[in-house]
Amino acid sequence: MDNGYDVFLGLDVGKGDHHAVGLDPTGTRLHDKPLPNTEPKLRKVFDKLAAHGRVLVVVGQPNTIGALPVAVARACGLDVAYLPGLAMRRIADLYPGAAKTDARDAFVIADAARTLPHALRRVDVGDDALAELDVLIGFDDDLAGEATRLSNRIRGLLTGLHPALERVLGPRIAHLAVLEILSRCGGPIGIRKAGRRKLAAIAAKNAPRMGARLVEEVMTALGEQTVTVPGTAAADTVLPRLADSLTTVLAQRKQVATEVEGILDAHPLAQVLISMPGVGVRTAARILLEVGDASGFASSGHLAAYAGIAPVTRNSGSSIKGEHPARSGNRKLKRAFFLSAFAALSDPTSRAYYQRKRDEGKKHNGALICLARRRCDVLFAMLRTGTHYRHPEPAPTAAAA
Repeated sequence: MDNGYDVFLGLDVGKGDHHAVGLDPTGTRLHDKPLPNTEPKLRKVFDKLAAHGRVLVVVGQPNTIGALPVAVARACGLDVAYLPGLAMRRIADLYPGAAKTDARDAFVIADAARTLPHALRRVDVGDDALAELDVLIGFDDDLAGEATRLSNRIRGLLTGLHPALERVLGPRIAHLAVLEILSRCGGPIGIRKAGRRKLAAIAAKNAPRMGARLVEEVMTALGEQTVTVPGTAAADTVLPRLADSLTTVLAQRKQVATEVEGILDAHPLAQVLISMPGVGVRTAARILLEVGDASGFASSGHLAAYAGIAPVTRNSGSSIKGEHPARSGNRKLKRAFFLSAFAALSDPTSRAYYQRKRDEGKKHNGALICLARRRCDVLFAMLRTGTHYRHPEPAPTAAAA
């Protein structure tokens, strides 16, 4: 962010009321009052401060409770930025006093914008597609968490009642054939009563290629346990409900993915990202939400540090030396880079680099982080230039003598 502003307005946002502190370049307070979260009140304050010159509005949260101030500021033609929460808390420790009040937080935000412009992050202006993506991806994250919870609950029940059956169904718990077997038959007792023929009919409908093998493995697992663990009968009534809930959640995720893909089709950078091996619809959406066109980062190294995939140097006398994995950074972006690197292992170029790191002695996760860091350089260049991914050409072999 540049520093050519006449007013730095810090907003500590809240559900019903914000607190606004406006400072001029010398640190003199131009405004310091609570601010109701309504458009007329916001416009009144923004217009009042705009009389002093160019205004930078800085919020601690640009989404949810901070969405209206950001939208009104844009409508008033003001620049908007935000100060990440962790940075704000660390900066607040530099100011005297230990009180935690809205007024103090708003002052810290405004003063940080005035004195530490490099700590601010740009709020993407006017990109409605990203705003739509933000809502959908947030909902998809909630659905993913619910799917994980339901899957773990089902597998936990099966493990306690019939471990052999869980070893067959657990790894395939998200498959429609497994979910329908649990939905229509229940637990171990119900599946045994259903018999091979009914299981085969369910499996053939939802898993034509692996159906026969799945049924055979289920029947073999049922034969490995003759005792009935207490609670098995109740599980026959609970497991169908859990399976139905998981089926619904997975169907919703599939629908959201289709909607996300529709929005991405209209975004100029989406196809650039998806052209890279290992980057799918959800990963591309997350990268766009967190990075945009990468113009807010001076280099790929800055982007890697922001994502938490750049190694951190620790050197203190003779006791601590070397580079270590970062424990900070944008966790959502770090996860996106990590998962895309894992998915890219089927690509020969990525696999070769990963294997080289493993041969150097790194463990699986360490090698993946190295691969993610290398891919960050490529993604940064792709975003800045709008260029699709190109597979590297093989190195020319030396001619025979």
